[in-house]
Amino acid sequence: MRKVIEANPDVVVIIDEAYADFNEYTALPLVDEYENVVVVQTFSKSRSMAGMRIGYALGNEKLIKAMNDVRYSFNSYPMTRISVALGAAALEDEEYFRETTARIIETRERTKRELTRLGFSFGDSMTNFIFATHGRVPATLIFEQLRERHIFVRHFSNPRIENYLRISIGTDREMEIFLGALEEIIGSY
Repeated sequence: MRKVIEANPDVVVIIDEAYADFNEYTALPLVDEYENVVVVQTFSKSRSMAGMRIGYALGNEKLIKAMNDVRYSFNSYPMTRISVALGAAALEDEEYFRETTARIIETRERTKRELTRLGFSFGDSMTNFIFATHGRVPATLIFEQLRERHIFVRHFSNPRIENYLRISIGTDREMEIFLGALEEIIGSY
């Protein structure tokens, strides 16, 4: 990231950390090192507030002022008083945030082990989802058979990723049901 930032000193470099709370890495220290860096985060993922359109940006005072000066002229997701209150409450409940994030990470790691055992391969996910492909069974077939069981994962038809599934991490029970169905599907192929 430093190479990108340093190669672009005359533009604002925005670093999206939507999934940063699910791993140990953050670009926040770069905000203090570089005047052209803004780090943005959302409450949609780790704070379980998808649809609320709550997030924040951290950067130097000049960049944040510029964002505030124009935000109402183009912001298609203005925040209501209720969403502001809910966002503030979410920030105050640090214990709940830490517990739920840790639970998602634990479930993700267990799911990764089980997917590996079932013959899937994937990058080392540090998010609340796993983007996986199976060595023998086409993603389309798995997707269709999961859907018939009312288990929903995402499948994309883009040629580069058409044999991958995007598997969101749910509760332990949801993931047990998902993995049981996968085992049946893979075993019958």
